[in-house]
Amino acid sequence: MEDKVHLIKPTVVLQNEYLEFYHEWKASGEDMIPWVIEKDPADFAGMVQFLLKNEKGIDLPEGWVRDSTYWLVNENNKVLGVVNIRHGLTERLFYCGGHIGYGIRPSERRKGYATKILAYSLEKTREIGIDKVLVVCDADNIGSARTITKNGGVEDVSFIEKDGNVVKRFWIELKD
Repeated sequence: MEDKVHLIKPTVVLQNEYLEFYHEWKASGEDMIPWVIEKDPADFAGMVQFLLKNEKGIDLPEGWVRDSTYWLVNENNKVLGVVNIRHGLTERLFYCGGHIGYGIRPSERRKGYATKILAYSLEKTREIGIDKVLVVCDADNIGSARTITKNGGVEDVSFIEKDGNVVKRFWIELKD
């Protein structure tokens, strides 16, 4: 039977569940995506407060845009993934960050959760008032490119970062 999953805002109530997610990802040695999961959870309440303040636009660093973070959880409150939705695009985000960054914990990949987290995230972007959404992935991340196209992504011109990494850019137009 497939898990019932949904997005929730970060909460101190799920500290243990989030820490399991975080430590599994850390132990994998992989890049932590989206960027918000790189944030050290040692001061867990402070981390959650930081994320909620970003959504309200409070104390944002210079040049940052508001962003909303959600956790993808199952019926047992296991944190399966995290998504960060930017409410606008800076020049850098336009080329290599996009509106939505998401990641699924290593042990839960290839189960359809990436497709679901992106689909649910698109609903959230619509609520924010964004109807043309930019989602990006590294060119060698075939699974992510498939996930984006499954959710309506249309490939645009790629961007080459200073280190030579190629970023594929996709636009998703949200229809009423």
